[in-house]
Amino acid sequence: MTKPLKLAVVGHTNVGKTSLLRTLTRDVGFGEVSHRPSTTRHVEGARLSVDGQALLELYDTPGLEDAIALLDYLERLERPGERLDGPARLERFLQGSEARQRFEQEAKVLRQMLASDAGLYVIDAREPVLAKYRDELEVLAGCGKPLLPVLNFVASDDHREGDWREALARLGLHALVRFDSVAPPEDGERRLYESLALLLENARPALQRLIDDQQAQRVARLQSARRLIAELLLDCAACRRSVVADPDQELAAITELRQAIRQREQRCVEALLKLYAFRQQDAAANDLPLLDGRWGDDLFNPETLKQLGVRVGGGIAAGAAAGAGVDLLVGGVTLGVAALAGALAGGALQTARSYGSRLLGKLKGQRELTVDDNVLRLLALRQRQLLAALNVRGHAAMDSIKVATPQDKSWREGKLPEALNKARAHPQWSSLNPQARLSQAERQEQLEALALEL
Repeated sequence: MTKPLKLAVVGHTNVGKTSLLRTLTRDVGFGEVSHRPSTTRHVEGARLSVDGQALLELYDTPGLEDAIALLDYLERLERPGERLDGPARLERFLQGSEARQRFEQEAKVLRQMLASDAGLYVIDAREPVLAKYRDELEVLAGCGKPLLPVLNFVASDDHREGDWREALARLGLHALVRFDSVAPPEDGERRLYESLALLLENARPALQRLIDDQQAQRVARLQSARRLIAELLLDCAACRRSVVADPDQELAAITELRQAIRQREQRCVEALLKLYAFRQQDAAANDLPLLDGRWGDDLFNPETLKQLGVRVGGGIAAGAAAGAGVDLLVGGVTLGVAALAGALAGGALQTARSYGSRLLGKLKGQRELTVDDNVLRLLALRQRQLLAALNVRGHAAMDSIKVATPQDKSWREGKLPEALNKARAHPQWSSLNPQARLSQAERQEQLEALALEL
C-alpha cells in the first residue's frame, strides 16, 4: 500500500498553525488554539483517510521563535573550506547540544521537516514582513523539502497580502495559497491540495482523491442539513394542540405549544452543529447574533419577525383549518354533533377519518392551536442563515456564530411550499403530536420535496 504523504505545518509562533489543522481535519478539539505565544510545545499529528486508506499525515509543530540567532549559529557551524548543503548542515546542528538547549523548539520543527515530504509555511497575513520571517524561510529552505506558503487570516480587513506576495517572490517562492482558517473560502482546501500537487507530482493521485472525497462530503452534508431543516418545518407545520375555548386554558396551551416549538428548533440547531462538527456552544436557537444586532430570544416576538421583514399576522392561535376551510374539506356540508358522530361511526364520510374528531371537537367548543405561517417563515430564515454561516466557518473559529440579515424574499414574502400546506392537514406527520406516524410514504415524499426547495 502506498505510504501517506507527510506534511509538516510550520511557521512563526502564533500565526495559526493549529488553527489551520483544525479546519483541514474538521476537528475543533485538535491541539490548543490560543492567542498566547508558544502554545504548541511539541509535534502533534493528524491523518486524513479515504475509504480506510491513509492519504495524508499532517504534523503540527511548535512555533519558530529565534530564527535570526539560529541562522547565525548555523553559519558558524561550517568549518574552513567546507561547503555543506542545507540538509547536511542541519543534521550537524541537530546532533549538537544547542539543539537540545537553546534551540530546542526550532530543532523539533526541523526534525519534522526533514522527516516529511513537504512543509506548509503558515503566515499571519496581517503581520508586516519582518527580517525574522525571511530568516525562518532561509532556515527551512535548508531542509531541502518543498515549501508551500499559506497566507492565513486574509479575510481580515487589515491583511498585507500584497506585501507578502512580493516578499515571497523575492525569495523564490512563487507558489502560495490563500487559506483563512477562521473563514475559509469554499474552495480553499481544493486550492491548497492542487498547489501541493504542483510541488509534489508523485502525490497528485492521492491529493486528487482527497479533493474528490471532500467535495462529496460537502455535498452530502448540505443534503443532510437541508433534510434536517425540512424535518423541523414539517414537524412545526403539522403540530396541533386542542384546547377548550376558555381564555385561561388557551393561554396555557399557547405557552406549551410555543415552548415545544422552541425546543424543536434547538434540536435542529444542535443537529446541524453536530453534522458540521462544531460545538453545541457555538450557537443556540434562542441566541443567534446578527452582524448588526441580535435575532431576539423569542420566535414569537413580533419585533423579531419585523426585523427579518416578515409581515406580522394575527397571532399563533387559529381554528383547525379555520371555519369555512374545514367545511370545504368535507364537501361544504355543515354537520351537527349527532350527524358527525354518526358519520364517524359508520364511515359515511371519507374525510371524516382524518378530520372528523377535529370537527367534533370544534362543534363542542374546542379550538385547535397551530403554528402561524409567519413563525414557519422565521424558522426557515433562521435555519437557512445558520446553514449558510456553517458552510463558511472554519473549525478554528472561537467566537459564537454570526449570521447576516437574510435577503431571500421567497421565504419572507412568497407562498409557503406546498409540502407545508399539506402538513397542516396531517397532524400525524409531526413528532410533536401524539400518535405520530413519521414513516408514512406521503410524508417522506413531501419531506424530500421540501428539502429540495430549501
